[in-house]
Amino acid sequence: MKVSAQGFTGLHMLLVTSAFFAVVIAVNVTMAVYASSSWSGLVVENTYVASQEFNRNAAAMKAMSASGIEGDLSIKGREIRYDIHDKGGSPAIVDDLVLNFKRPVGDHEDFHLTLGKTGEGRFEAEHVVAEGDWIVEIISRKDGVVVMHEAKRFDTAEFGQ
Repeated sequence: MKVSAQGFTGLHMLLVTSAFFAVVIAVNVTMAVYASSSWSGLVVENTYVASQEFNRNAAAMKAMSASGIEGDLSIKGREIRYDIHDKGGSPAIVDDLVLNFKRPVGDHEDFHLTLGKTGEGRFEAEHVVAEGDWIVEIISRKDGVVVMHEAKRFDTAEFGQ
């Protein structure tokens, strides 16, 4: 009985090539899904400078967070309200408050708002916030000194917009 050894045929090559590209495509699709469903990053003018400042900015934010001063942002229609308070829940003594609204990707819809003080620890303004994801940078000052500087990411759907 004679056994015929065919060896590596064109069909084998087709299967190996197909398997290789199937793996490549599966990895690319997986990475695309993860990229589109995770944090999209920020737009900065100079990525090198931003990377050099990251640790310093993170330490400053950690120190401000330890102070216990917190704020609550609310958006209802055109009304934007920010209430700022200390650890005990009492209104924080702040002179002015600025909100910088930024889209996570792109800067064509970014805007800045200076909120008017309506009471101790309460600031309000009117502005339309377009639907979708936003990052708002909040800077509050007392006598020109930054009391609190924080950034929050939110979706307008969280406010029932």
